[in-house]
Amino acid sequence: MNALAAQQLWAKLWAKYQARVAYARTYQRMIEQAGGTLANDHIAFRSLRLILDGQDFGLGYLERFLLPLGYEAAGEYVFPTQSLYARHYRHPEQDALDLPKLFVSELVVDDLPQPAAGIIRASVAGAKLVERADTPEALEAVFDRPWQPPLRSAVEAVNAASQYGAWVLLHGYAVNHFTGYINRQNTAAYPDIESTARGLAALGVPMKSEIEGSWGSGLRQTATKAVSEPATVREDATGKPVQIPWTYAYYEIAERGPIEVAPGRMERFEGFLGPQAKNLFEMTRK
Repeated sequence: MNALAAQQLWAKLWAKYQARVAYARTYQRMIEQAGGTLANDHIAFRSLRLILDGQDFGLGYLERFLLPLGYEAAGEYVFPTQSLYARHYRHPEQDALDLPKLFVSELVVDDLPQPAAGIIRASVAGAKLVERADTPEALEAVFDRPWQPPLRSAVEAVNAASQYGAWVLLHGYAVNHFTGYINRQNTAAYPDIESTARGLAALGVPMKSEIEGSWGSGLRQTATKAVSEPATVREDATGKPVQIPWTYAYYEIAERGPIEVAPGRMERFEGFLGPQAKNLFEMTRK
């Protein structure tokens, strides 16, 4: 697998994500109608730090497929109050081929109180994770939910302890969000994150009320509200599938700026800021 395979994979996942998140379609249309171009700064995925039946449900699982695409770990982040750990990855051909960064997180299941941790284990037991991704179809299948729909009571109980955990039970390894890259919009109509957020709001897109990150921090971010959609669960009494409304994903926008990396030397910030990411995790709270 190589950079071309990565481009093809992200294009397929972008199409799936746009079909579910209308706000992303609105963003693309707004930028292109203003003569600009679409570029995504990063894609986010969620997972579970959990070993069960010899299978790794966390970062180790996703890295088996991301590293052969050429991605390399470039930073790590710890969120103890949310029992989360994350890494971000960049591709050595990121700039040449316009490849997005990746932000992959995992819920530390053993840090959750009982019975939530046990419910998560029971909910994913029997899952058949992808072992080999030697075709585009197999690689795309990695970013799906490999376990059966969870019980309604399981989602509700886990949600009380971790909204992140409930989200993963429902959506698995599906894209959590894409992120419009302000610096690459190339349109005078939307030169910065403020004007872009105002433009989306004017088109009826519900936006986060504030922008994360101050001038000079290197990274400023905001997002749409998360879309709600029917999610499949199983009734406890009968096991029959039913649908309940739940949050899926939001669309983030990000603007990157220079930071001083050495006395008198400035470079564009390419990482992530933990406190900002912590706040954005909460955008999928039901």
